[in-house]
Amino acid sequence: MASIRLLINNTPHEVYVDPDTPLLWVLRDQLNLTGTKYGCGEGLCGACTVHLNGEAVRSCQISVSSVGERKITTIEGLSVDSSHPLQLAWIAEQVPQCGYCQSGQIMAAAALLAQTRNPTDEQIDAAMLGNLCRCGVYQRIRHAIHRAAKGA
Repeated sequence: MASIRLLINNTPHEVYVDPDTPLLWVLRDQLNLTGTKYGCGEGLCGACTVHLNGEAVRSCQISVSSVGERKITTIEGLSVDSSHPLQLAWIAEQVPQCGYCQSGQIMAAAALLAQTRNPTDEQIDAAMLGNLCRCGVYQRIRHAIHRAAKGA
């Protein structure tokens, strides 16, 4: 066990965990930030996507000790009242069905829009490629990303 300091959603945290613990489990089990979901545990589905310094990463594949000084943002950190443009667009486009993958989808989309303000369909498809949705709402996801990019 080790004491590890993290900056999550602009709030400092100190956790006592095995340094090899995946960031996902620290977020969910130690800090009760359960918006980040466990999907496959292999980094293939995207349900556990968070941002490290603005970059979308799979939290199930990153040991908590490797985070260092990087800023972590989870779905809970996008906005305190669900008013982030992507969250509003997700609602307007009625994206979620079961909803399980949606926090990872939104986090991947947020990283895309932070780098590319008005992405093309091809850029959206490339950015979202590693985020799987069993319900198959990919067209609605694309529409929601376009809506958020336009600020609607």
